[in-house]
Amino acid sequence: MGKRVLVQRKGRGTTQWRNRRHLRIAPVRHPKWSPDKTYVGKVVGLYHEPGRGAPIAEIKYEGEKKLHYMVAPEGVYVGQMVECGPNAAIANGNTLMLEHIPEGTPIFNIEGSPGDGGKFVRASGLSATIVSIDKSKAIVKLPSGRQKAFSPRCRATIGIVAGGGRPEKPFLKAGAKYHHTRPKARKWPIVRGAAMNACSHPHGGGSHQSPGRPTTVSRHAPPGRKVGNIAARRTGRKTR
Repeated sequence: MGKRVLVQRKGRGTTQWRNRRHLRIAPVRHPKWSPDKTYVGKVVGLYHEPGRGAPIAEIKYEGEKKLHYMVAPEGVYVGQMVECGPNAAIANGNTLMLEHIPEGTPIFNIEGSPGDGGKFVRASGLSATIVSIDKSKAIVKLPSGRQKAFSPRCRATIGIVAGGGRPEKPFLKAGAKYHHTRPKARKWPIVRGAAMNACSHPHGGGSHQSPGRPTTVSRHAPPGRKVGNIAARRTGRKTR
């Protein structure tokens, strides 16, 4: 008797496959405040959040009881004063609208639409650059090299995301890789179906490690058979 294939085990939705959200410290986004007022806060703590490569900074704003969290910029320290608003200084860690940030300034945690809290450039070591700004749009060069248009009213934080160089460190052993993927609910390692026994996977078995049959399956195939190229329109290398 074989075992259930990976897609069947994932489909059950048990704790092994769920994202461990109880380990998260707090949502990390720009505060939803009046866009015409400038708020001053103090960095009271720096933390690592499982599943996130960049550290996060805990901010206590003046006159606010609730603590807020932001993606920590490079060079931030406990006790540093940060500002959020249209009159904030052009300094590391301050948050302003794109229309108030000079061209060529490195920024991160950019809002996709005004007030969403930040969607772009949040991974460790990344930064974007403002290319041009006018009344209708702000052109920002993303870390990938792509240029994207944003609303000038979108907010962003000045600086570079902390934690740069993180991917350059080798894992060295399988256990380190396991604990890296665990908080993100990723299955690791993933074994090839062709390397399994025939009872464990539709591609398993045989005298050689090959599927032994076409790997394209119907979209309506049962979970135990739904592996390989699911409902593929075409397979193989494109010649034109």
